[in-house]
Amino acid sequence: MLTLFHHPLYASCRFVRLAFGEYGEELVLIEERPWARREEFLALNPAGTIPVLLAEGDQPVVGATVISEYLDETRGALKREKRLMAEDPIQRAEIRRLIDWYLVKADADVTRHLVRERALKPHMAGAEGGGSPDSAAIRAARANVRQHMKYTNWLAGTRDWLAGKRLSYADLAAAGALSVLDYLGEVEWHDFPAARDWYSRMKSRPSFRPILADRVRGLTPVSHYADLDF
Repeated sequence: MLTLFHHPLYASCRFVRLAFGEYGEELVLIEERPWARREEFLALNPAGTIPVLLAEGDQPVVGATVISEYLDETRGALKREKRLMAEDPIQRAEIRRLIDWYLVKADADVTRHLVRERALKPHMAGAEGGGSPDSAAIRAARANVRQHMKYTNWLAGTRDWLAGKRLSYADLAAAGALSVLDYLGEVEWHDFPAARDWYSRMKSRPSFRPILADRVRGLTPVSHYADLDF
């Protein structure tokens, strides 16, 4: 069985878990605190970042997009209409663009800061960057949430799925990011009906059940987090 080093509030890790779940692949999950820089973990990935997949032969595959490409090449090519990556090069480019949007841009604008300030700092030592939450960083991130939700609402309102006519890695990347914000209660879903309908469809998928079961020590999710009819 494959092993994934992850953290439950990292959007990139949730993206990978959803992708394997869509393909019916089970993962052994090891929660990793990358800020602790464990020697054993650094031996797998000297960069100290997550997610890291221990693939066949315990070979480390590092990074969410690299893992998704590995998954597509080793499993996805056999899935035909259930493949999470398109066959057409232009459609593939759009899927990759949206993966980057949600796992890089949205992370830099919003997700990373809210997770760090609200969820991680209380459990980090001072030498690791712990301490009191930075209210300015939280305000700046919250100011960016609506712009990303507006864009998601537009995508969901004009397409069957975010990148086109089929479920793809783009939907999983967006769901990974927005599920973290939803856990924290940072999304005003009633303002974005198309995004809400799309997210409700995502939450109803079997691959999403482990995500909805996630709990982080010291931080209870918003009351509707696991509710499929929210």
